[in-house]
Amino acid sequence: MRAGRVILILTCLVVAGLGAWFALAQWDVANRVATVFSALGAVAAVGVAIWAALRSNTGNTVRASRTGDATARGDGSANTGVRVSKATGTVRADRTGKASASDGGSANTGVDG
Repeated sequence: MRAGRVILILTCLVVAGLGAWFALAQWDVANRVATVFSALGAVAAVGVAIWAALRSNTGNTVRASRTGDATARGDGSANTGVRVSKATGTVRADRTGKASASDGGSANTGVDG
């Protein structure tokens, strides 16, 4: 399970636990109700802030897996992996097929960039 989901689940459990405890604590004054809602909102805001920080965009993930074979001839290009011009995240190639080139062509079967 991803860290962001764990934080959200824990936040929901804490908010539910506090809500149940506050419900059993006899709400006799309207000020207590306002305090309860403020506390629940604060806990939820902290949980959502942590969740949002963990979900920040760190780049894209590009992956090639279990690709077939490719052959290039002449000025052609054979690619069974990943070709990128600018990588801003994770680039991965596993179990790619066989790439072959002849007569001046180019071949890539892994990560090229």
